[in-house]
Amino acid sequence: MSVQSAISDPAPADRVASVLKWVLLAVAVTCFAVLAWTTRETYRAAPPFPDRFVAADGQVLMTAADIQAGKAGFQQADLMDYGSLYGMGSYFGEDYTADNLARLAQLTEANVAQARFGKPLAALSDEDQAAAKVAMQSMLQHIDLTKTDATIPQPVADAITTRRSQLTDWLLHHDFARGWTQAYSLDAPTAAKTADFLIYSSLTTVARRPGSTASWTQNWPFEPLVGNTPTTSTFQWTWISFCFVFLGFGAVIFIYEHWLNAPEHERATPVMAGFRQLTESQKRIWKYFLVVAGVLLLQILVGSLMAHYYTERAGFYGVAIDRFLPFNFLRDVHTQTPIVWIGLAWIGSALFLAPAIAGSEAKGQALLVDVLFWVTLFIVLGAVAGDYLGVMGVVREGWFWFGNQGLSYIQLGRAWQIGFFAGLAIWSVLVLRAMWPTAARLKTALGEILSGRIRLEHLIWASTVNIALLYACGMIPLTGIEKSFTITDFWRWWVVHLWVEQSFEFFAAAMSAYLLMAVGLVSRRLAERAVYFELILIFLGGVLGTGHHLYWAGAPGMWVPLGTMFSFIEVLPLMLLIMEAIQQRRLIQADGAFKYNLAYTYIIGAAFWNFVGAGVFGGGVLNAPLVNYYEHATFLTLNHAHTALFGAFGLLGIGLVYFCLRYAAGERVAFGERIGRWAFWLYNAGLVMWIVMNFFPIGWAQLDAVYEHGLAYARSDAFYSTQVFWQWMRMPGDIVFAVAALMMTWDFMIKCRPLLPRLLGGLRTEPGPTLEIAPAPAATTTAS
Repeated sequence: MSVQSAISDPAPADRVASVLKWVLLAVAVTCFAVLAWTTRETYRAAPPFPDRFVAADGQVLMTAADIQAGKAGFQQADLMDYGSLYGMGSYFGEDYTADNLARLAQLTEANVAQARFGKPLAALSDEDQAAAKVAMQSMLQHIDLTKTDATIPQPVADAITTRRSQLTDWLLHHDFARGWTQAYSLDAPTAAKTADFLIYSSLTTVARRPGSTASWTQNWPFEPLVGNTPTTSTFQWTWISFCFVFLGFGAVIFIYEHWLNAPEHERATPVMAGFRQLTESQKRIWKYFLVVAGVLLLQILVGSLMAHYYTERAGFYGVAIDRFLPFNFLRDVHTQTPIVWIGLAWIGSALFLAPAIAGSEAKGQALLVDVLFWVTLFIVLGAVAGDYLGVMGVVREGWFWFGNQGLSYIQLGRAWQIGFFAGLAIWSVLVLRAMWPTAARLKTALGEILSGRIRLEHLIWASTVNIALLYACGMIPLTGIEKSFTITDFWRWWVVHLWVEQSFEFFAAAMSAYLLMAVGLVSRRLAERAVYFELILIFLGGVLGTGHHLYWAGAPGMWVPLGTMFSFIEVLPLMLLIMEAIQQRRLIQADGAFKYNLAYTYIIGAAFWNFVGAGVFGGGVLNAPLVNYYEHATFLTLNHAHTALFGAFGLLGIGLVYFCLRYAAGERVAFGERIGRWAFWLYNAGLVMWIVMNFFPIGWAQLDAVYEHGLAYARSDAFYSTQVFWQWMRMPGDIVFAVAALMMTWDFMIKCRPLLPRLLGGLRTEPGPTLEIAPAPAATTTAS
């Protein structure tokens, strides 16, 4: 049988896979239809902008235009990468909403005391202090943001005026003791409007929605001073979702054991059991893999500098680097680099594996692979330069297009963002033409897709389209700045969450299942059953599960039940991945001649950390509304982010690279695994050290501080000054992790020799086992 016709073989139809396939389609359509409806509701119910905020004495405090211009200033100054707004952003500085809420409350309370009793607050009796507190809470809670002119009681108005002056002064001056570098991109007028935006955002957290006892942010943050406490809905849906997820565990185990873990009756078709001669495009992929290692090293270097900032905010071992390396720029680089290196690992791996799946090369593919690499590299370098020049105030007029957009994880200027999207779209096209390299084969594949005869190969390509399309959602609106932070953050999470929890998981599930089948460990029948079921759960949890990020940022209250119920489903496919990883390990151990042990060490490790980092530390605990209400914007979220992003998707990317390098080595070059295995275990040791010696000690103490004092204190310098020892204890994990990355980089350089022998041919090769590899079987199951 030829490779060309293999996928079109009239194999016996699998009724279970057929049912799961149509269930997946129904789930995908339903989830995105519901998401479209919730999008409309989120726009409708976002906090409104009164035309004017007017004091009792008739003074206009600020206007809607001032607030909206201030949001642009907030983004231009990249404040989201120093502190956080509604808990979204960096945890180095204060949470602007919580801090300003507490300060406005204190100023208002003092003004009430002086106006009503003619004395400072501290001089009042306990009874009068309590009365001043009640009056302050009532004034703040009853500000009506739905009015054209929002009337502000005079004590609150005076507090707003005072706080605006303080914020404006802070934005325009260095405060190196707190690790703050002035907002170089702002002048006095824009700083004052940025202060208006920060104050308005804080008011949305305490002003009540009409006809409700909850604020526009569901009474978040927790701040006893103003009477912000969890809502009844937050409490109820927490317990309902816990019951639901335990029921889900049982259902997943039953379905897996009954239909997906059945004894094999179909012969495996190991498409990639042997090694074909490398195509020209495959030989060009070495650049992608070496840049993956280089960018990871850059991320680690910048992350180490950021970690040191927490211990010594005024400099780096006495060297004042704050003036030219502000913390927010370092965080820009640290949060963008994993997207780059993980993305390049997946892009390069898919482009390498596609010709191996197809068995031949599309005309001109090698040149296009090179063009995509150099265009992507140009965009990445341009984006980093734009980030820096935007933060430093060099790019002013065109900051939105070529500077820094100031949105956490998608800081790229819009022009660079469009370029990155174009790169993803081109990648999808290149994967398409690589998997079906002739017009006849492409026509056959499209016919199979349209007729519903979906196979794993189709899913791999569809996942690349999915990744490109969802990234585009981070560019809404395309040519301007959205006036509402609630709406901006809504679309940001379409990239930060939906892109990862749905698109990335889609690609990971499809690629992992295909490789498992391609190396002969499972049959196509069981591989397709498993991936369909995983994708059903991924779509259910990943799409509407986005809602757990929208609890407290001004979105409507419906996101509390939707977010918690569906985000808890995120845990279920991760549990399924662990069950499959255990089964895969058994199959590998039973196959003494298995050739991809190193790659699958990383891939199985990724399944473990996906369950722990994204499941246990994320969806299994933090997504519950009552837990998240207190935990949001603490170091426990950092723990989830690091273990999930690197542990789940980073290790998978490295595993895919090692899979490609093993295939490239073939029978020609010894393939040693010792260095790669050492790197793997050092990566894992570094992650555990971060958890035990940094994230948990600080995170749990911070959670206690929120519960006892409120978020404003838990994110203050006063709290962080009590955690200096544990901040220093980040260093051992950083060192171990960096050693792992250096070892992996050297290993990549050695193992790229078959792809570029002239450049790397002189590198010493690690001894490997004697290879006795059979040629690829003539009968394969692959792309048509």
